[in-house]
Amino acid sequence: MKSAIHELGVAELSRALQAREVSSREATEALLARAEASASLGAFLHLDREHALARAAQADAAFAAGTAGPLTGVPLAHKDIYVTADMPTTAGSKMLKGYRSPFDATVVARLNAAGTVSLGKLNCDEFAMGSANENSAYGPVSNPWDVSRVPGGSSGGSAAAVAARLVPASTGTDTGGSIRQPASFCGITGIKPTYGVCSRYGMIAFASSLDQAGPMARSAEDCALLLSTMSGFDERDATSVNRPPQDFHAQMLAVRQGATAAQPLKGLRIGLPKEFFPAGLTADVNAAVRAGLAELEKLGATLVDVSLPRTELAIPVYYIIAPAEASSNLSRFDGVKFGHRAAQYTDLLDMYKKTRAEGFGPEVKRRIMIGTYVLSHGYYDAYYLQAQKLRRMIADDFQQCFQSCDLIAGPVAPSVAWKHGAGKDDPTAAYLADIFTLPGSLAGLPGMSVPVGTGDAGLPVGLQLIGNYFQEGQLLHAAHALQQATDWHRAAPAGF
Repeated sequence: MKSAIHELGVAELSRALQAREVSSREATEALLARAEASASLGAFLHLDREHALARAAQADAAFAAGTAGPLTGVPLAHKDIYVTADMPTTAGSKMLKGYRSPFDATVVARLNAAGTVSLGKLNCDEFAMGSANENSAYGPVSNPWDVSRVPGGSSGGSAAAVAARLVPASTGTDTGGSIRQPASFCGITGIKPTYGVCSRYGMIAFASSLDQAGPMARSAEDCALLLSTMSGFDERDATSVNRPPQDFHAQMLAVRQGATAAQPLKGLRIGLPKEFFPAGLTADVNAAVRAGLAELEKLGATLVDVSLPRTELAIPVYYIIAPAEASSNLSRFDGVKFGHRAAQYTDLLDMYKKTRAEGFGPEVKRRIMIGTYVLSHGYYDAYYLQAQKLRRMIADDFQQCFQSCDLIAGPVAPSVAWKHGAGKDDPTAAYLADIFTLPGSLAGLPGMSVPVGTGDAGLPVGLQLIGNYFQEGQLLHAAHALQQATDWHRAAPAGF
């Protein structure tokens, strides 16, 4: 094997394992050592050496027996928003410090069944609320490209771990951009599938009508392999879509009608919403995104001008709906049956108040209060109901666009990763940075971030691709074609 283990992505490592060029134990030990040596990044909240090595031994036995699958023996790590039976789950919150679930989340269970080796749990913004991974009760995560900057959020630990080559892949969740934005900031590939494609069972809920699981990895091929295993119907999740199992890797490799070796995307129409290229978009991000679009044109795609006129309404709509759902979902954290409980209190009501005051961080409290307000008597119709109507209109705008294009493209975020602490005194600034990811989330559409070079200070920039419902295969196909023709996704931060 020519490359060091940490340099291999999921597909590359899978091939090396299948060829018996490396054992799962060797890969697991090498990556555990890297994770331990890179603790200062703050990416991992929990490393589980004992269980990881036991799983690696099982994988090596499967290879010896000839029963291994494509993901057998591949190490990865899970965002600490997924419950796990053999490791603590905190959701980045003091409220759940030391909590251990009696079961695994469906996504975790499916990856375990596929033979993957979980190294541990990854840091995230508390209850997945944030865009910088600075809201974790266990400390911030740093961006491997520049440790003075944020990795994005809420799946910041997941993105940083992949970018720093601590794991070839990780799981993330995306409510309003929490896979795509950190993937962009850290120079990796991440996909949020159509709402309902991956089970939410065992994913600690933030906003139930928006939360969705997805993979984060080096390449579109890696993501396709992972998503094929993670996705599928789950009767325990009422929002799970009952569809036949999908082979996204095969869909990614499918040849388009009329395509050629030089132009694999011939005939693909990519819409460019004018609202995704506003005056406020930084010049470096605009240049990198345009470079990515130019490559897609070379590969045969046609760029089409389109419009999503209600884009600017996505921020107020999201920050009414998501906090409202959070207010309801987080009411279960009251100190009665599990999680943190105040040490001293006078009665039940006092226990509730002190427990929640101590257990939740500032951003979570802010969103609970906003959500409780918009759901309260006299304001439900004025805020929440109106936001739901606008959500429907935003989804309709996308369907109008898809009449003239197959995919929609634009930036993931208006700028590259910002400095640690830059948004501490102005939370609305971070909210505004979600302007390009929120519309697709509200519509429940699949979207992904694909690296397209660097901007100011050599920091990564991602190109966002959005597809119509259940068009993950088409998204992955376009991203894979781009990555076959370029090497932006292979760039690694210095020192990693």
